[in-house]
Amino acid sequence: MRRIVITGMGGICALGHNASDIWQAMTEGRSGIAPLQHFDSSLMRGSPVGAEIADFEPLAFIDEARLPFLDPLAQYALVAANEAIQQAGLEFRNERAARTAVVVGTGSAGEETRDGLYRKLYAEKSGRFHPLGIVRIMSSAPCSQISMAHGITGPTFTVASACASSNHAFAQAAMMIRAGLVDTAVVGGTEACITPGVMQAWEAMRVLAPDTCRPFSSGRRGLVIGEGAAMFVLETLEGAQARGATILAELAGVGMSADAGDIAAPSDVGAAAAIQAALNDAGMQPAEIDYINAHGTGTVANDSTETRAIHNVFGEHAHRLAVTSTKPMHGHAIGAAGALEMIAVIGALRHGIVPPTLNYVAPDPACDLDYVPNEARAMTVRAALSNSFAFGGLNAVVAVRKAS
Repeated sequence: MRRIVITGMGGICALGHNASDIWQAMTEGRSGIAPLQHFDSSLMRGSPVGAEIADFEPLAFIDEARLPFLDPLAQYALVAANEAIQQAGLEFRNERAARTAVVVGTGSAGEETRDGLYRKLYAEKSGRFHPLGIVRIMSSAPCSQISMAHGITGPTFTVASACASSNHAFAQAAMMIRAGLVDTAVVGGTEACITPGVMQAWEAMRVLAPDTCRPFSSGRRGLVIGEGAAMFVLETLEGAQARGATILAELAGVGMSADAGDIAAPSDVGAAAAIQAALNDAGMQPAEIDYINAHGTGTVANDSTETRAIHNVFGEHAHRLAVTSTKPMHGHAIGAAGALEMIAVIGALRHGIVPPTLNYVAPDPACDLDYVPNEARAMTVRAALSNSFAFGGLNAVVAVRKAS
């Protein structure tokens, strides 16, 4: 089997406008959650907080001629992809262009543009829409824009599986590389859904925290929505070595499952199946894993279910794992969640630091693992898992190993 390594990484979220700043904020335990600024939060019946990207000037990153075609969803994806490709030191010409894939996960598409169009139609009673509305709201816009910006002509598509979208994108890219369909992939996730309509829809489910996100802690009251993107360059180990690339980590395995149960309530059986599948695919034993970046949304049901799933797979080793959620820092970025969390996983492998689970107040009897509360921890991380479990019972887990 072809081994797959990660040679480039880029990101943008509430913690910063590049992967380095995001990682630094994670290690310092800084939170990007704050009162909403994108729109008048008085429109919300409650939960007026989010993890929004601040001080972002698109023209500092994106050519002015391209900008009218881009909803923030695609803007964030392009910013992150540009950084990852630059770090990897790749140019896409001739055969490499055709043998590179672009796979982007997202939970919803073009929400800011859509919100503006509907405001014109329903509130302003205007039937005159901007002619670029469709190309801004289509779910394939981010991957298309990355492909066009860099001349990548290989398989290019979007993966949409709600909160598991990024990790499903990693799985699709990895399988294409292993199968020999491509040699390189630009892969990750993007989300830009902090709009009045989407936030009201989340509020109606009664799953949003009124103040902040407290994964695995007693007194947790729900999730906080975030936005942003993270993108990565995957390639074969042989290809990376041949060109002398810096290898950030090895993508060792992927695992996927479906609960086939409830549309919203999670299942520990389904989550455990995806975790076990990732270990099997990586050829790893449970004892080889040192760190899990958990899905850890901060809801009562999700956190206790994920804890049971970890116990089911790891047995006694579960108590020797560091298990953290970085969502109290960058928010729950839905389709971009797994990609942003991969920045934390790669940082832990490379630098021997596990980011903390912020806002942890006290233990919950249903959540009895080591959640690295409130402060980062220096420790050796040989291999790690990144968990993503979505509405609809869609589960995707990525196993990552330290570069050797």
